[in-house]
Amino acid sequence: MQELISRVKAALREGRQLPFSAYMSLKEQRIANAPIVKPLLILVLAGVKQLGKEDEIVCPTGSFLFLSNTPTIDMRNIPGDEYFAVLIEFEFSDFDQFKSPRNNDNSHFQGTIDDALAKTLKQFVEWSVFAPRELWRFRRQELLQLLYLSGHEAVSSIAGHPSLSHRLHEIISEQIADDWSVERLAQRLAISESTLRRKLKAEGASIKSLVDRTKLGHGLALVQTTLEPIGRIAEQCGYQSQSRFTDKFKQLFGITPSELRKTRMPD
Repeated sequence: MQELISRVKAALREGRQLPFSAYMSLKEQRIANAPIVKPLLILVLAGVKQLGKEDEIVCPTGSFLFLSNTPTIDMRNIPGDEYFAVLIEFEFSDFDQFKSPRNNDNSHFQGTIDDALAKTLKQFVEWSVFAPRELWRFRRQELLQLLYLSGHEAVSSIAGHPSLSHRLHEIISEQIADDWSVERLAQRLAISESTLRRKLKAEGASIKSLVDRTKLGHGLALVQTTLEPIGRIAEQCGYQSQSRFTDKFKQLFGITPSELRKTRMPD
């Protein structure tokens, strides 16, 4: 796993946009309500990842976890010398290659990072440094096929159907720092405000909670993967006040951005 970690870190130093992200920490992290907007493959290369209210899902070093597009989940990252995980987010269209029906009840599956998956991941990381964004989907689809042919048939049905909330998340993410009103979002979808509210209510969501979750989820990723000042991250997420951003972040995730950032730093 150390060779793979080294290759991932080398790719990250290139400073390019990549089809994966890496989360690392030197101290334990507890994050409540982490948003999982799209199907997500988490490969734990060092430390242990636990998920759920009671830490019922355990993913040790050398294993992977594939999560469906569930609204939120509690996460706990436990380092040995460090915690290091590679995250690959998939598009819903990546799963069109499978004929199996999509199953919202299949929230996750787990497995071991065997030699075939480790070698494929190394190639994926090295290729990502120079490959154009337009080709990313082909390598994501190859990863899905590899998992399927390795005996993880559950991958064919792990992606639930994208909801209205997912569509709104994509719209908001395009201009994350903007103010997003019901009127503006309804115009983008070419539906009435009342219809938008009614459909979101049926999904158990609201415009305010969805906008906040999208902005704060982006902030969470920036805190975890960059060393940008917290005030700058707040601005990028559309918060004029760092204290307001911090309060909302703590309310949703159970930890402040500064506290989370400290888990990535040595004493």
